[in-house]
Amino acid sequence: MADLESAVDAPVAADARQEDPSYGEIVWGQFRKRRLAMACLYGLVGLFLLAVYAPVLASNKPFIWQPAGEPVQFPWFISLFDRTFFENQVDLFFNTLLVFGTIIAIPVAVVFVRTRNRLRRPRRAARSRALVAGIGAFLLCFAAVQAFPVQKQKEVFPRIQAQLEAAGTEVRAVYPPLPYSFRDGDIDQIGQPISRAHLLGTDNAGRDVLTRLLFGTRISLTIGVFAVALYITLGTIIGSIAGYYGGRVDALIQRIIEVVICVPSLFLILTVAAFIENRSIFHIMVIIAAVAWTSPARLIRAEFLRLRNLDFVSAARAVGYRERTIIFKEILPNAIAPVLVAATFGVARAILIESTMSFLGLGDITVPSWGQILNTGRTTSDWVLILAPGFAIFVTVSLLNLVGEGFRDALDPKLRK
Repeated sequence: MADLESAVDAPVAADARQEDPSYGEIVWGQFRKRRLAMACLYGLVGLFLLAVYAPVLASNKPFIWQPAGEPVQFPWFISLFDRTFFENQVDLFFNTLLVFGTIIAIPVAVVFVRTRNRLRRPRRAARSRALVAGIGAFLLCFAAVQAFPVQKQKEVFPRIQAQLEAAGTEVRAVYPPLPYSFRDGDIDQIGQPISRAHLLGTDNAGRDVLTRLLFGTRISLTIGVFAVALYITLGTIIGSIAGYYGGRVDALIQRIIEVVICVPSLFLILTVAAFIENRSIFHIMVIIAAVAWTSPARLIRAEFLRLRNLDFVSAARAVGYRERTIIFKEILPNAIAPVLVAATFGVARAILIESTMSFLGLGDITVPSWGQILNTGRTTSDWVLILAPGFAIFVTVSLLNLVGEGFRDALDPKLRK
């Protein structure tokens, strides 16, 4: 039976190899040949997994909690959706991804494995359907988490355990490897040096630095990805309109772009942030998008000016396509490549901007961002609080820049191997 299945799959695999690859497959194949870029991409995937599974590594909520004579409880799982413990929407998003995303990823991965020997078009169609279904299921789960908030009384289990054991009550508790909260400090642990209990010491509030560094990965990646997605979308729409219509429309948009570019972006960001009293990371993302959309707009405009008079566009007009269809379905797919490369560099820039704002005290004070840890190190002159987040920012930005260079080379036909 196995021989029969292999004999059937062999012609299919051979046909799949002979079928013409898509543009995306060509680019991916070229990117995979660049070992440094692939290694950096794996590094970014590792950072993303650290962000998702941070509560598994660091939390002061035990997986299992059972004082003598009482039933078993599972505080860690309940805390993932507890608004008292995780009050920020970014944490709720990643926790939903941790629980439901892991479950949803299993059937999606099964579809990817089962379709590996199919022809390219049926394989792409099946995988696209699986991805869309998985994303839809995850969004429904996240909407349910938002619709039914959970709020429990604040409980610091290490302190409760110490009190119970001091009173002679035996407690069975299983904690994550780092049994600390990124928010709750301990007065008795203020300013602790590097030790086995605290691998990077504690800050001036008695909070474990490594725990805050782990959860800060969530903030940096979220701001980087979503801020870039926001301003890339805005810049792409504006640049497409300017490049396609030209004339007065293009001139007006160009003057607006020139005005925005003339204003130093950092000063504009700091000025806008100063007028927002209760800043959140969503305000920071909007501020970053408001000053960074000009770069993708100019790139898209230049590509549209080059492509709008080519034969395939003239054919689309002759057939009777609407202008919206010509802009976004005919020209844009052929003009988006430079913007995608710029987006990878933009993520690094957004992370640096957020770190700068937090360092200057203009970030979201409710989240453990790397810039906040740097600011604490500046005020306390603690070299660990300076070097640890500084190294994290350096590594993340370097990985993003090298991945961006890899995609830029893969998209350039002159550099294909």
